[in-house]
Amino acid sequence: MGIDFEKEYVLENERVRLEPLTLDHVPKLIRFTEEVDIWTYFLGKSDGSSDLASYVQDTLTAKSKRQAYAFAVYDKRHEQFAGSTRFFDFQEDLNTVRMGYSWYGKDFWGTGLNKNCKFLLFQFAFDQMGVERIGLGAHSENTRSINAMKSIGCQPEGTIRNLFPAIQGKGRADAILLGILKEEWQKTIKNDLNQRL
Repeated sequence: MGIDFEKEYVLENERVRLEPLTLDHVPKLIRFTEEVDIWTYFLGKSDGSSDLASYVQDTLTAKSKRQAYAFAVYDKRHEQFAGSTRFFDFQEDLNTVRMGYSWYGKDFWGTGLNKNCKFLLFQFAFDQMGVERIGLGAHSENTRSINAMKSIGCQPEGTIRNLFPAIQGKGRADAILLGILKEEWQKTIKNDLNQRL
C-alpha cells in the first residue's frame, strides 16, 4: 500500500485522464494563467505566464521530497488539458493524505470534470494507497469550492480561524476543513458518486 513517488501513475476513466504533472505540461496549461478568477483563493498563484513554470517546478521539488504528487488534468470530452490537482501532506504513520491545489479553466467549471477527477483520486487513495482518510480545505469565502466538496460527500470537520487574508474585504478569513473517511467511501460515497458521473 502507499504511494511510490518514483512511479508514473495515470488515473483515467471515459471522461478524464490524470497524469503526473511535468514541465512539459506548461505550454499546454499556460493559457489559464490569464484567467484571473481561477487564482482568487489559491495559494501559490500562477496568474501570470512567468509563474506557471515555477509553480510546476515547485510541485516537482515537493514530489522529489515525497511531500506531494501532482497531476495534470486532461478532459477527454474537450480533448484538451484543463488544469491540475494533487495529493499532499502524506502522513505514513497516520495513514492519511490531503487533497487539493485543484484548479481548472473556467470553461470546465460546472461540466462534471471535477466530480470525475475526485472520483479517480478518492478511488486511488482509498482502494490502492489504502489510506484511512483524506483531508480537504478551502478559504471560507470560497463558497463555490466548499459546496463542490460537500456535493461529493466530504464532511465539514472544523475551522481554522483567521488563517488567510480576507479577499472580499479587510481583515482575516477562516479556513474550512472537510474530510472523507475510508468507511464512508466504501459504504456509500463510492457508489453514489460513480452513479453521478
